[in-house]
Amino acid sequence: MKKHFIKFLILLLVIFAWVRCAKNFPTDEDGLLITTRGQCYVGNFELLGADFQTVRTAAAVIDTTAQTINTTVMFGTDLKNLFPQFSLVTDAKLDPKITGKVDFSDLANPKKWTVVSGNRLVRKTYTVYITVQPKP
Repeated sequence: MKKHFIKFLILLLVIFAWVRCAKNFPTDEDGLLITTRGQCYVGNFELLGADFQTVRTAAAVIDTTAQTINTTVMFGTDLKNLFPQFSLVTDAKLDPKITGKVDFSDLANPKKWTVVSGNRLVRKTYTVYITVQPKP
């Protein structure tokens, strides 16, 4: 009798835990929580080389009104193997996702990323302009 009671208690606890965890929080296609935040901007931008060290000569200039990011990289930087890193406002996400190295070698056609707000209603496309430091 005691054995059946313990099994019943365990089953009850499992059911209770499942019901408590089954809240319907809205998520997007990436499984990220959709919030009420409508803010949508880039706070910081970093550009790393193949050795994961910065290749910037100074801090990137981020214009949230014009939605541009301007940065200068050191002379001799391999522009085909760079890893951009964006710091976004809370709950925002980047589209397209950065999954590895990015080729910035075509300086005439700057790369673009869209920042999507936490509520997924606001989208702002940022253009990243890279300048190579002149030869010393």
